[in-house]
Amino acid sequence: MTKRASSKYKIDRRLGVNLWGRPKSPINRREYGPGQHGQRRRKPTDYGMQLMAKQRLKGYYGNLTERQFRRLYDEARRRRGDTGERLIELLERRLDAVVYRMKFVPTVFAARQVVNHGHVLVNGKRVTIPSYQVRDGDEVAVKEKSRGLPLVMEAAQSPERDVPDYLSVDPAKMTGKFVRAPKLAEVPYPVQMEPNLVTEFYSR
Repeated sequence: MTKRASSKYKIDRRLGVNLWGRPKSPINRREYGPGQHGQRRRKPTDYGMQLMAKQRLKGYYGNLTERQFRRLYDEARRRRGDTGERLIELLERRLDAVVYRMKFVPTVFAARQVVNHGHVLVNGKRVTIPSYQVRDGDEVAVKEKSRGLPLVMEAAQSPERDVPDYLSVDPAKMTGKFVRAPKLAEVPYPVQMEPNLVTEFYSR
């Protein structure tokens, strides 16, 4: 297990929110940051609020690197329409995010792992790149030999999350289709995401 995945709940405490809405999150018991100064929370500045919005969104998708996240933002800015909405669309089109949304795995970290290890097919072909951009109409499936993995079975039986409307899923066959790009309001974030503040952060 990578250091980033093993310390994922520190992200919750640092940001002060239950980022993935999971019952195991330590923020459910201790609503303050880690370390001896964690309980000292000052009123954030405008910059601080923008930074926190960026860190929440970046952390939610498996704690992407700054380089990865900035590349997605730059691509969103190049596209027509609202930059914040386009950024959410690009994030939700990531293969690891789609696998997570389809409830094939319990966490976005597990989604990255199963994609990396070759357990996921897109339109019948194995794809091992978590950042792969899924297109409208693409079919995503867990390989037949991989459907007995403990992670996959745990997710299938979990009542924690629902599959959003912009995806179509057959849980029995562990296959699904990316129907269309979502709007921000349709994405089932457990906490409030503010891509407009992310745009402000990078526009400074």
